[in-house]
Amino acid sequence: MEDLFIKVLEEFNTEKRDPSQINPLVLAYIGDAVYELYIRTLLVSKSNAHVHRLHMDSVKFVKAKAQSDIIHKIMDKLTEDEQNIVRRGRNAKSGTIPKNADVTEYKYATGFESLIGYLYLMDDHSRLVDILKMAVTES
Repeated sequence: MEDLFIKVLEEFNTEKRDPSQINPLVLAYIGDAVYELYIRTLLVSKSNAHVHRLHMDSVKFVKAKAQSDIIHKIMDKLTEDEQNIVRRGRNAKSGTIPKNADVTEYKYATGFESLIGYLYLMDDHSRLVDILKMAVTES
């Protein structure tokens, strides 16, 4: 995955940006995709279920309430820098109102996704995997 990311950057002649300087909503945007891919891969590896069943199972992990619950359970296991990323994501003004989530849950979910995006863009894959494993075992 890392090689693919580097190839995309080279193809478009862009430089990697310091993830700590990226808008937390942008971190959440990439974090959402990384987390969704992780959950889908995990579910497919454990089951040969129909796509509808896989989708229903994945929603249990990726909905705002689930992500909010996860970040509350693992917050004390995060470093100070990671907690700051979560806070930045939680406090970011998104301009959208969630239709299927409580606003507070949505903000905490955004903080969780910001953390996932940050770790992914930092290339800190071992810590990213630690957090992802905590997410599925703590939920």
